[in-house]
Amino acid sequence: MDKGDSGIVIDDLPVFFAEDAAEEALPPKKEAWKILVVDDDRGVHDLTSMILRRLEFEDRGIELVSGYSGEDARVLMQQHSDAAILLLDVVMEHERAGLDVVQYVRDALKNRQVRIILRTGQPGQAPELEVVTRYDINDYRDKTELTQEKLITAVVSALRSFRDLRLMDRNRVGLEHVVEATGVLFGPRSDKKLVQEVLRRLHNILGFDSGAANDACSGFAAREEEGEWSIYAGIGRYESLLGQNVAACVSPRVQGMVTSALDSNRTFFEENRYIATFKGYNQATNFLFFEGNRDFTDLDGNLMQVFMSNVGLAFHSISLHQEILETQRDITITLGELIEARSSEFGSHVRRVVESARLLGQLMGLPEEEVEGLWLAAAMHDLGKVVMDDGLLQKKDPLEPDELARIRQHTTVGFQILKGSKRKAMRIGATVAHQHHERWDGKGYPQGLRGEEIHLYARIVALVDVFDALIHDRVYRKGWSRDEALSWINKSRGTLFEPALVDLFFKNLSEFLMIQDRIPDKGIRAL
Repeated sequence: MDKGDSGIVIDDLPVFFAEDAAEEALPPKKEAWKILVVDDDRGVHDLTSMILRRLEFEDRGIELVSGYSGEDARVLMQQHSDAAILLLDVVMEHERAGLDVVQYVRDALKNRQVRIILRTGQPGQAPELEVVTRYDINDYRDKTELTQEKLITAVVSALRSFRDLRLMDRNRVGLEHVVEATGVLFGPRSDKKLVQEVLRRLHNILGFDSGAANDACSGFAAREEEGEWSIYAGIGRYESLLGQNVAACVSPRVQGMVTSALDSNRTFFEENRYIATFKGYNQATNFLFFEGNRDFTDLDGNLMQVFMSNVGLAFHSISLHQEILETQRDITITLGELIEARSSEFGSHVRRVVESARLLGQLMGLPEEEVEGLWLAAAMHDLGKVVMDDGLLQKKDPLEPDELARIRQHTTVGFQILKGSKRKAMRIGATVAHQHHERWDGKGYPQGLRGEEIHLYARIVALVDVFDALIHDRVYRKGWSRDEALSWINKSRGTLFEPALVDLFFKNLSEFLMIQDRIPDKGIRAL
């Protein structure tokens, strides 16, 4: 067994569970082999059906589809490109109708997999040697010699050949999907997005029809939250079960498989189901469950193991990214709090502002990456105060006009400090630092920007920054009551603040007040 640094456990041999028919319904019925019978003699169709209708090959039955002319054959092959065998008469509407169909299938449709068995009652019209050498067929039979035994032998031989071709093609396509999928695994920067991509890629790697995802396969990823295993990503029938307890969404048998996989920290592979454990952020254990409407083959197992080993590396990459992001957050918050402390305030203003800005961004429907950028930018909104005099920042009395002008310079100073960075987060921070005192009506500073001339992030920070500042004590005044502050915010709708943001704020007020309750002030230093 190989475990490695990735957190994905890849077994040398998959573990198969014993059958437990009493606990769960029978597995999905295997799809029948599709055979197209094209002949202008209805008696041939009846005889073929009588001989083949009970035939099974590798636990799969036979589905016969009938056509009576060369034109029928063309249409049927377009409609049934997955047909295993084409039993084709040579002489129909004209003496070479069947041969024309062969050329159409191989050259026009580019179908090299269907096994074509030519049957003719007039071998003189199409000599066997000429036909076999000139046309891409797989067998040639005289109807007068085609007994029940010989027909079954020919069909089974053709099915075996078709199966092997499909297997080789699936191997090739599966490996191509693995290579392609591996290339995109390192794009997502969150566990949920990565798992969603993994489930979608498994769907492709295993050859399920993308147009029938809900019927062909289903899967989910789960992690432990407050003592229960909860689904946080899914496809197929699990897509609508996000946040649900795993035990309530799966059968007892599947729950047993999951328990065994978690207890042993191993990959499980059984019939049409696959379970893999992996380590997410902070080395927390997650598991992935995937099931299809057909049994998985050894090839499927090999492809999944190769793919999941790369998934482990991708999760490791996300963990490193998250670690860097957390460090970046901590540094940014610490810097913001240091600036706050220079104002003789040991509160939690910066932490509340960044969380409130994040919430408002999420409520606006911003993508996760943009919300993260907004969070970092909000933490740096007062960075320019780092160069202000302590006496000015800590003054209790009203500011003189020249002092007010100097304080207002912190917006431009913060912009100048951050604007030269090549990092996107720093550049966004520069914009927010510069514009968070602009007003919706154009009467703000330093540029007098109006409406949507002000960057969205700055409009968001302006609202949550002012609300938080109003309801908390400062060295120069006592905080307002929440009702007073909310009344003032509402009156400032359309003047200081963007109306749509104010409306969204009040619509979700309870969530913003929860942030206030969750992150109280640490206290104000007495002078």
